[in-house]
Amino acid sequence: MTQQIALVLGATGGIGGAVARKLSAGGWHVRALNRNVEKARAAEPCLNWVQGDAMRAADVMAAAQGASLIVHAVNPPGYRDWEKLVLPMLDNTIASAKAVGATVVLPGTVYNFGPDAFPVLREDSPQHPLTRKGAIRVEMERRLDAASRDGAPVIIVRAGDFFGPGAGSSWLSQGMITPGKPVSTVANPARKGVGHQWAYLPDVAETMVQLVERRDRLPDFAVYHMDGFWDRDGQEMVEAIRRAAGGRVKVRSFPWFVVPLAAPFVTFMRELKEMRYLWREPVRMSNDRLVAELGVEPRTPIDEAVKATLRSLGCLEGPTSGEIEAVAPRG
Repeated sequence: MTQQIALVLGATGGIGGAVARKLSAGGWHVRALNRNVEKARAAEPCLNWVQGDAMRAADVMAAAQGASLIVHAVNPPGYRDWEKLVLPMLDNTIASAKAVGATVVLPGTVYNFGPDAFPVLREDSPQHPLTRKGAIRVEMERRLDAASRDGAPVIIVRAGDFFGPGAGSSWLSQGMITPGKPVSTVANPARKGVGHQWAYLPDVAETMVQLVERRDRLPDFAVYHMDGFWDRDGQEMVEAIRRAAGGRVKVRSFPWFVVPLAAPFVTFMRELKEMRYLWREPVRMSNDRLVAELGVEPRTPIDEAVKATLRSLGCLEGPTSGEIEAVAPRG
């Protein structure tokens, strides 16, 4: 039997790397495009690294030859000029997928939606975002929808705030704790009593791979929401961090007042400022459609997930590779 080929764009990132490893473990030949192949191969030797730049259409087209799957999990380096580059990068993926007949997989977000759709979001909820990033996300999905009607099937999995091994640009790693040292203080961005939706990277990757495995029975434009870890009162993630860290851990409110001051100079702070609304009111994606398809959503127990995350960030002793596989049975 011929081995299936998957091209992963963004395999050095959190979700791209997690999906690439899952696909490789499942028997796929995983081809990963990167501008610095030697560095990438040293970090992840199990993948077939190919020299190239996702911002160059010819590089993506060459890497896509023979692939039946393209995972689009790439962002501009350092998220610089994200709003200018993200759509041209997606266009390169779409053109390549249409040329080779590949299915495109995209990690989606809650950013597509505005307050008129809150608090419970379904896949077909109206998309009227109030933010710049949200508007771009809507346009990305619009282009993918059009591509799905022109020879390139699409799978989108929308999920909450990522955390887990490899999720370097995340709320947990950049806003709540300090990587590289034992946890002594947690800064909680949530309002007390306001729920928040999280997504553990290995669970998101497992969900995507399970959907890929049954792609022949999915719609050409298949969109699913994950429930992930629902922090019911804005305190459960903090308590999970405290349990994982052990000892005495102080909890303080996240200093939101500094965000507008730093936003003009720090990219991450600009992101925080734009997405603060997600911490002010409960916004939860319903996974009914996903459960109907898979039977059960992959879920790693929160304490295991947080421990693996803290180990990967150098905040706990133990193996740093530490990716805990999703533990839910396959449907």
